[in-house]
Amino acid sequence: MTLRVPFLLVALVLGFALYGALRPRPLPPLSGQIDHILIDKSDRELVVFRDGRALRRYTVSLGFAPEGDKERQGDGRTPEGQFRIDRRNSASRFHLSLGIDYPQPDDVARAAAGGYSPGGDIFIHGQPRGVSGRMRIARDWTEGCIAVTNATMDELWRVTPVGTTVEIRP
Repeated sequence: MTLRVPFLLVALVLGFALYGALRPRPLPPLSGQIDHILIDKSDRELVVFRDGRALRRYTVSLGFAPEGDKERQGDGRTPEGQFRIDRRNSASRFHLSLGIDYPQPDDVARAAAGGYSPGGDIFIHGQPRGVSGRMRIARDWTEGCIAVTNATMDELWRVTPVGTTVEIRP
């Protein structure tokens, strides 16, 4: 019985040491600017690129009804297609936000022909006020935006200029 306690203690200490050695180290912060963002809705992933090279991957949450392309205001869908970052909002009701130039002219024309609003104000943004750091709401919950952790949004904010291209795939 007395041999079991030291053995368990040694096993526990070695286990914690091994866990620390195998745990992935945090990546260094991105520097410079990126030139492209790819959002894959089916994988819930945002990838940032510079000169065609993927630099970092992040997990995202989407609109509350993410299947399909955005059609109208209030449908809960995240748009699909080719866009650009067209504005930066440091006073967002979420933790920072990068605006996407949705709706495009064809979205506006389709909505006008149908007699409804295509929606707008689509952003890549952080979490609602009160959610901090690396925490994130783990379900699709936005009105059609792309949500990341606040820590991710801080990094994106530093490296994403207005004009950055954004591709959103189904």
